[in-house]
Amino acid sequence: MTKPTGVSSEFVVEAQEIADALNRDLIAAEQESRAGEVDPDRVNNLFRSAHSLKGISGMFGLDAISRLAHDLENVLDGMRLGKLQLDADALDVLFACVERFTDLIDAAANNDVRDAASVQDLAVRLDAIVHGTNKQTIEDPLDQVAVGEEVLSVLTEYEEHRLRENVRRGRNLYMLRTAFDLSDFDVGLAEIDAAVKTLGEVITKLPSSQASDPGTISFDIIVGSDSDIDALRLVVADERVTILPIPRKEGAKRQPKEAAAPTSTRAPASAPSAEPVDDSLDHAEHEEIGDVSGGEMSSVRRVSQTVRVDIRRLDELMNLVGELALTKAAFQRISDEMKREHGFTGLSVELHKESRSFERRLAELQAGIMDVRMVPLANLFERMVRVARKIARELEREVRIEVTGENTELDKLIVEDLADPLMHLIRNSIDHGVEAPGDRERAGKEREGVVRLSAAAQGNHVIVSVSDDGRGIDVQRTLEMAVRKGLVSSERATEMGKREVYNLLFLPGFSTRDEVSEYSGRGVGLDVVKTNISKLSGIIEVDSTPGAGTAVTVTLPITLAIIPALVVSIAKLTYAIPLNNVQETLALDRAHVRTIERREVISLRGTTVPLVDLRHVFRLEGDARPDAGFGVVVGVGLNRMAVLVDQLVGQQDIVIKSLGRRLRRVRGIAGATELGDQRTILVIDTVELLNELSLDEASRVQA
Repeated sequence: MTKPTGVSSEFVVEAQEIADALNRDLIAAEQESRAGEVDPDRVNNLFRSAHSLKGISGMFGLDAISRLAHDLENVLDGMRLGKLQLDADALDVLFACVERFTDLIDAAANNDVRDAASVQDLAVRLDAIVHGTNKQTIEDPLDQVAVGEEVLSVLTEYEEHRLRENVRRGRNLYMLRTAFDLSDFDVGLAEIDAAVKTLGEVITKLPSSQASDPGTISFDIIVGSDSDIDALRLVVADERVTILPIPRKEGAKRQPKEAAAPTSTRAPASAPSAEPVDDSLDHAEHEEIGDVSGGEMSSVRRVSQTVRVDIRRLDELMNLVGELALTKAAFQRISDEMKREHGFTGLSVELHKESRSFERRLAELQAGIMDVRMVPLANLFERMVRVARKIARELEREVRIEVTGENTELDKLIVEDLADPLMHLIRNSIDHGVEAPGDRERAGKEREGVVRLSAAAQGNHVIVSVSDDGRGIDVQRTLEMAVRKGLVSSERATEMGKREVYNLLFLPGFSTRDEVSEYSGRGVGLDVVKTNISKLSGIIEVDSTPGAGTAVTVTLPITLAIIPALVVSIAKLTYAIPLNNVQETLALDRAHVRTIERREVISLRGTTVPLVDLRHVFRLEGDARPDAGFGVVVGVGLNRMAVLVDQLVGQQDIVIKSLGRRLRRVRGIAGATELGDQRTILVIDTVELLNELSLDEASRVQA
């Protein structure tokens, strides 16, 4: 085994990006395959990604990744040349390779370097594709078209395959003859590319052997399209381009090339070379490098305008911004004191102006850092599609995954912590929700079930939903299981509403399955999901229609870094309540408060809202509860409650700090923060209190 030269963080990031690109293109390829035709550029992108991953992993002596990428590249090479089919069985193997790449990259990041033997199982499966029954054994379609041997002799193997494929599909072939000025021919070619792709495919762009004017360069461009020549002329619309149809021919036939196995110079998957790094690039790869003229590179500038930044560095910057927010609050306090003592004149005016300027610049800095931390959910959703596909195969379900809102953005740290809960919800949808194909047919449904994964921004929150069109939640069976497990009494079960029944699903140890399998029946399920979502200051809700499906909705804050907060006073102590969850505040007195089933509530525009007295929650001693105060109405999703406070002190941006290992589990407390006067106060975890409130009935019955 080659000795690793040391795995850098740059390698880990780049390798994972390539694995993500493989996953993304495989998902798209599977969808295109269902529609009837896979975009050839898609397969070519897959091949390029495998080639790139092989190269960078070989540089670091990571034999397992390099070996697997090498074997995968061989298979994809056969697929892009039309010698192997990208069918469902092949997709299973390719998705398994991407999953293994992710595991190997994670292991390498932790200095756990695996040898090539660790991917032998996948090497065998890839070899089976190469030597299996999905090879193309068709006659050569090029016998049917009048393309001269002088053109065919200079085509790359991939270009010849694409020409052959266009003929086989019955497409019209055209020769576009054109000449461009040497100074901007690349721009002209790009414009033709973009125009033609709306109607067909650019098969090859060849420098023409015909004479051209000095200072120009001529090209012969072969195009395949289902459209007629008039439609093609309409979209190209360039007077420098002459479009000629390539006719079908009769008579002489070319000897077809062997199509039973890849003819590239790369080693077959069953016999990887001793040196896994193959630096050879075909015509497709040369296009990526740049133009070479007179033996010199025309440019060595990097086109990319992006840099990779460790999220921990962004955390450090955000903490510094938090400290500056405290400084801003201190400036404001000093400015207010000067105005009271000396009036709004002289230095007091100057200090006020500078304080306002500092506040604006700080807000811009904070917004800039937050923009950098925000990432789209697309990458996470793509991983979930791969997971869902694997689970569906193992459970013998026919499932289509539909994704919407993948460009919705969330804080990077929230996105990573959302992965496990989201995976569990998708697993539940497939295992508990979507029926087996036969059961669906008997119920009058299509054999293929649908699991929808969606996201949407809503104010300062993001709504992530996992829904299915399966059997739905059987409320009666759920109640029977809860009674059998002793979670509720039979008397209480008869009184529970549908929403209260759904809340039972989040109790520890609850499961609706009698049998234990790899995916269910162990009693470790939605309670863990709810706990993890709560750690992200989010809340989870369930809605279901028997026979039609179930939807699980997760509501999350956009960020947990710097957040605006409402500062309040309770029993002469000061607390902060995150404003993200505050819906309104209102003055209260004893006359507004009623008691229903031993719980205090208030009436708010015709609806009943529970009232929570934090004196009881935090067991505060001292002054008795005043006759009048304020209610802070907080809510996430459909859950609402009013928190009783003595005074509303004001608003301030805060950075929540951990209380440390020993105090981090304090009920109802999210952490601590500092105020501008250097006081440290506690931050109320309204989401946890809402979650406790939603489970209160079930918990009381258990007790």
